[in-house]
Amino acid sequence: MKLTDPVKAVKGIGDKTTKTLEKLGIYTVRDLLCHYPRGYEVYELPVPIRELKEGQIVAIEASVATFVEVHRRKGLQIVSCNVQDPTGTIRLTWFNQVYLKNVLKRGVHYIFRGKVVRKNAVLVIDQPKIYKKDEYRVLLNVMQPVYPLTDGLTNRTLQKAVDQALVLTEFPEDYLPKRVVKEQCLIPWLAALREIHFPKARDTMLEARKRLVFDEFFQFVLQLRYLKEHRSKERNSFVIRETAHCSELIDELPYTLTAGQQKVIEEIRADMTGETVMNRLIQGDVGSGKTILAVYALLLAAENGYQGCMMVPTEVLARQHYEAMLELLTPFGIRVCLLTGSMTQAAKRAAYEQIAAHEADIIVGTHALIQEKVVYDKLALVVTDEQHRFGVHQRENLSKKGEHPHILVMSATPIPRTLAIVLYGDLDVSLLTELPADRLPIKNCVVGTTWRPNAYRFIEKQVAEGRQAYVICPMVEESEEIEAENVAEYTQKLEESLPANCRIGMLHGKMRPAQKNEIMEQFASGELQVLVSTTVVEVGVNVPNATVMMIENAERFGLAQLHQLRGRVGRGKHQSYCIFVNGSERPEAKERLEIMNRSNDGFLIAQEDLKLRGPGDVFGIRQSGELEFTLADIYQDADVLTAANAAVSKLSQEEYLKICAELPQNGEKAFY
Repeated sequence: MKLTDPVKAVKGIGDKTTKTLEKLGIYTVRDLLCHYPRGYEVYELPVPIRELKEGQIVAIEASVATFVEVHRRKGLQIVSCNVQDPTGTIRLTWFNQVYLKNVLKRGVHYIFRGKVVRKNAVLVIDQPKIYKKDEYRVLLNVMQPVYPLTDGLTNRTLQKAVDQALVLTEFPEDYLPKRVVKEQCLIPWLAALREIHFPKARDTMLEARKRLVFDEFFQFVLQLRYLKEHRSKERNSFVIRETAHCSELIDELPYTLTAGQQKVIEEIRADMTGETVMNRLIQGDVGSGKTILAVYALLLAAENGYQGCMMVPTEVLARQHYEAMLELLTPFGIRVCLLTGSMTQAAKRAAYEQIAAHEADIIVGTHALIQEKVVYDKLALVVTDEQHRFGVHQRENLSKKGEHPHILVMSATPIPRTLAIVLYGDLDVSLLTELPADRLPIKNCVVGTTWRPNAYRFIEKQVAEGRQAYVICPMVEESEEIEAENVAEYTQKLEESLPANCRIGMLHGKMRPAQKNEIMEQFASGELQVLVSTTVVEVGVNVPNATVMMIENAERFGLAQLHQLRGRVGRGKHQSYCIFVNGSERPEAKERLEIMNRSNDGFLIAQEDLKLRGPGDVFGIRQSGELEFTLADIYQDADVLTAANAAVSKLSQEEYLKICAELPQNGEKAFY
């Protein structure tokens, strides 16, 4: 097989599995091999029940002590029983696995392996896997890969497919110059690929990961260098001058711009009226007022007879920006258009016609803005919000809709300056470091799980005063199925704890986009008072009336992501609060969360995160969706990022041109 062959070429993959793999973006053998494990199961000797602690993933050898019971709750079938060994008893629970009622026999010994969690002050094991003694003995001390999955696909199927592909594929030579491999102490790419999927030991897995992380950063920096070289030569073909309406927009705002915002407006004006095309990033903390700067830039383009567009990551956010711009810009005669994926075909056709005929001056939308059917007329400005959600390729695809349009990128992801210089190497960077004067600082607290009832009472009090609250639900593991059940279970617990007139909604990754939008719209409009969610709300919606952010198991997230989540509140005139619930007894977890407790400064937090992140749990705390990296984490792997940047800088012109010729196209995951 070749890496470019369709995934169906792998033995054992039929039509049905092929369609399932496509849901994960796996179309070729290359895609399959670049679908890396999200972690590993390491099977250790069973431990006595009395030694179990909350948060552990353990195996126990025990006999079934009670009949297996099945209860229905919120559409879920919860299966449970008690098991015992000579040291004690513990309850086991499963979701939607009713067949276990006929499998588990009282008095029979099994090995159960799963996560120990606390429910109603009692330790239980959730979703344990069941083994016979001989089965488990074979797995002892072997690192088994655990892959990101989707409905209809098992981990075992992926393991077998990857194993087949590694054996039967013809691999090309390593693309990295031997000099670079030697200088950076890297293992060969093929060896890294084999070890990341089926490691012999933790040390060899870390070596493999280092090589693959280096590749991700190296290729990313190469792309940025390539873009910068081409963009620096792009002449500004748009005749743009500031008009009276641009000044009126700023003068008529109900607040005064900060000194930082005024400085960025000057930079935007100089760029858009200058000799070369603008390529600028506005990196500002959550709530620092980036959006009004984008509106100014869009008005500047529209006033001079050009079109501008703004791409955001969610439909709800697109609608909110659209409505805000209608209010701000309609008085100036500016026509604003909305384009999102969930609009009806008729509405989309109408939008396409408006855009092509230049009956819309500003277009706000989601990924729908880069569809082939969208034809712009004199597109002079492309704005992307929450840049780390899109990546270089999508940004480039949008810019190709015009003739070298100006590029304005916005990000609230706090990144230390040393890393930002590398990650945004193709852009001029504007920093917003101060918040508007009318923003009240968020009040923070870090609490243990025993404080949870007090948090519920506090949320109840805020809702009674007319406010709203987010509760970020703890994730059992990175599986959509488990995630959905976990959110449902937590939502029920909240419904039992809060008054009956408190309307609670839930949001999770398994929902269809239309469902997510509907729930977020209901929360934004105040129809729901409390939203129980996973981190899908991180950049989803602007709700000024929300004043409480409660984050369960806060120790599981990177500090930058916690800061992003906290930024969902503190957007209105009322005092806001963030409650970090620490589910760990480890001192280092408390130390990390205390940084969040002490500071609301995203840049300070990012710097502290950089200091604290180490090579410990390489698949543990990640910054969700950070840029477009698969394995790499800019905090944990900061030293590798710096090394990759230096390696690209040292490439000879011959090496650089040879590698650029093999650069990935259309978002492919690797050179090969």
